[in-house]
Amino acid sequence: MSRDAQGAVEPDQFDGAPHPRDQFAFFGHREGEGAFIEGLRSGRLHHAWLIGGPQGIGKATLAYRLARTVLDPRRTQDPALDSLDMPPDAGVARQVSALSHPNLSVLRRAPATDKKAASTTIPVDAVRKALNMFGSTAADGGYRVCIVDSAEDLTISSANALLKVIEEPPPRSLFLIVSHAPQRVLPTIRSRCRRLLLRSLDADQIKAAIRSLGEPWADMPGGLIEQALPFGEGSVRRTLELLDADKVAFIEQVTRHLDGLPRVDTRQIHALAEALARRDADDSYELALETIERWISGKLREQAGIGPARLAPLVEVCEKMTRTAREIDVFNLDRRPFILTLFDDLAHAVRRAT
Repeated sequence: MSRDAQGAVEPDQFDGAPHPRDQFAFFGHREGEGAFIEGLRSGRLHHAWLIGGPQGIGKATLAYRLARTVLDPRRTQDPALDSLDMPPDAGVARQVSALSHPNLSVLRRAPATDKKAASTTIPVDAVRKALNMFGSTAADGGYRVCIVDSAEDLTISSANALLKVIEEPPPRSLFLIVSHAPQRVLPTIRSRCRRLLLRSLDADQIKAAIRSLGEPWADMPGGLIEQALPFGEGSVRRTLELLDADKVAFIEQVTRHLDGLPRVDTRQIHALAEALARRDADDSYELALETIERWISGKLREQAGIGPARLAPLVEVCEKMTRTAREIDVFNLDRRPFILTLFDDLAHAVRRAT
């Protein structure tokens, strides 16, 4: 499997940052890495792993770290193995980076070409073609590795095709399935995988990860990073998306409105609704909904002790928001009534919870 054109942004890559297979620095998740090391050292590495957690916290980076180690026969036979670190100039590392290792298969959305846009799913034909690798023994007698990034991109047919191989795995095969929502993965796949849930990163880990990415991220003002961190939800990717002074200012504006509830400044909420209804406001509209959802989640955590009955209205507002936003997108409806009603509903829910 050859690498895509140099410089092209791939569907599973954040623009301006190294692809996970090219990222050799690693932050956090030492317990997760330790589970793989223990399996290798004991000779009892499970054949299928479901690596779950929020997007942008290093799940795919960990999968490629393990793949590089497993594809090096000398390291898999090392009883003193204590790290998955490997220098970028190692032969296996270069092959994985180029997607040219004969014992590695990667299932992901196809990048764009001159004639076709990037795919939105992982089709069943691509799965069957990639899994043909498991029909023969590895050339060096070592492992064959399949990385799925991510499970959310599998169709029902492609998930079932993957399941057939996971159910009856060939000897020395390893499946690393990355998932942003592991509870939604096909239950029959989940039941055959060892589940590894990675947690969100802390602030110091995120800052170190950003510094490791090189320009332009390493040169970002420290103050801007500090402003974005509270809204990044422990995700490097999400924090990178918010390293924009205008975005941070907008989030802070919406958060001030929310923190003022149940009091509603009608004039300011009307101005917000007007701004979000503009045709060129799609990004701000999505950012506002994400901010509101994050704020509701925070309130539910903070006030968990008051009981589910008093918190139920907040949950109902969140569910209604998701449902209505979907209808607005499908039917291209006016956003203004939605935003105005949303803040009224939130004010009522906050009164119920206080």
